[in-house]
Amino acid sequence: MSSIIINKAGEKDLETLQNIGIQTFSETFSEDNSEEAMKKYLEESFNTEKVESELANPDSFFYIAWEEDNPVGYLKVNSGKAQTELQDETSLEIERIYVKKSHHGKKVGQLLYDQALETAKSLHKVYLWLGVWEQNERALSFYRKNGFVEFDKHIFVLGDEEQTDLMMKKMID
Repeated sequence: MSSIIINKAGEKDLETLQNIGIQTFSETFSEDNSEEAMKKYLEESFNTEKVESELANPDSFFYIAWEEDNPVGYLKVNSGKAQTELQDETSLEIERIYVKKSHHGKKVGQLLYDQALETAKSLHKVYLWLGVWEQNERALSFYRKNGFVEFDKHIFVLGDEEQTDLMMKKMID
């Protein structure tokens, strides 16, 4: 495997973010959800207007993990009012860390997490937080290994189905 480079994404990366977002979300969750629910979520979350709006938000930051010319994962973090919940000025939300299945176990997720941590530190945040599906054992294990602890739960709607996300946070040293 060649080395992985993490680059901040901008408007020029719109299509790349849409494609990798759809691919990685599908790979991660399609086994556990109906085709209709997946289709609805992907259309709502990755349509051009929505991703353009997210990229234009000064409180949201996207990063893409590249292996040569191949995008293999991405990160989305939110500060201030861009956060999906809490909206605490002292926190940074990790909204998404997704890696292509072909690159699981190759430390791409760790590199993206490290980028989130660096972003939080550069913005002088006190803690990182996120929501992760209670049945996503791989992600739960990853975040626990990185020092996150559960502090609450919230409902995540996929299609018409309500799922429980565990909310986790990590204080920044």
